[in-house]
Amino acid sequence: MITGPALLLALMEGAVGAAVLALTALGLSLVFGVMRVINIAHGEFVMLGAIIVWWCSAELLGAHPALGFLLALVMAPVVVGLIAMAADWLVLRRINYDPERTIVATMGLLYVIQQSVLMTYGPDARPIEPPVYFRIQLPWFGYSGYKLIVIALALLLLGITWLILSKSRIGLYMRATRLDAETAQAFGVPVRRVYASVFALGAMLAAVSGVLIAPIQQAHYLMGADPLLLSFIVVIVGGLGNLRGTLLAAALIGIGEGMIAVLFSPTLAKMIATLLVALVLIARPGGLMRESAP
Repeated sequence: MITGPALLLALMEGAVGAAVLALTALGLSLVFGVMRVINIAHGEFVMLGAIIVWWCSAELLGAHPALGFLLALVMAPVVVGLIAMAADWLVLRRINYDPERTIVATMGLLYVIQQSVLMTYGPDARPIEPPVYFRIQLPWFGYSGYKLIVIALALLLLGITWLILSKSRIGLYMRATRLDAETAQAFGVPVRRVYASVFALGAMLAAVSGVLIAPIQQAHYLMGADPLLLSFIVVIVGGLGNLRGTLLAAALIGIGEGMIAVLFSPTLAKMIATLLVALVLIARPGGLMRESAP
């Protein structure tokens, strides 16, 4: 029997998952929307963020988990963004961003990152201390204050990303490139630099989500699979390249998946999410919302 407190707990857990999922899926949707690249290695950028926060907290500043976490919040997106830019310059640019070849190329990037982490970090899943310890006491149960901080930070980062896309010059370049890359280049937009920036921004969002989720889960070299799967589900349901649809789908799927996982089982949650994709593809092949500019 599902009680009120159990339902409230499931809703709160779902909100945490939805906030982190929105960051991850937004990066994937942005890359596809502007570059038309399906990044199979997107989940590995999440994993790298989690590995970096473990390194900062446990190895670099082991006595100060809060300082290590704050350092990782800055370090992880920078390092992963640079890796993404290097991958763009070394691989994607040289195959001219061909949609079919980029799938194979990013799949290769996935294995390179995964096996590199395995050789240096090892196969073990390692816990990460939360940067703060406090609980919000509700009438029925206590709830982790860190998880509420995760929601707040994710919403803040989503807002900053939206401002960059809608108000800045680079955001204007991204929208122009997305609509017509050749025309944008004719008007002086540095399209290849925009592509590199978009790929890096998508990776940075994924890395930050890895930093945020690592103290809740554990860091290990295979943890990129679930974020990648859920991000693809969100992007398909929301509409390929549609950022508003992605955020809406992330909220719906994240909360729903989290609630089902808490109330029933994580396996059932994944099954229902996958079934939802099939239903959306049948009923609305373009997603819940039509594709639109960022």
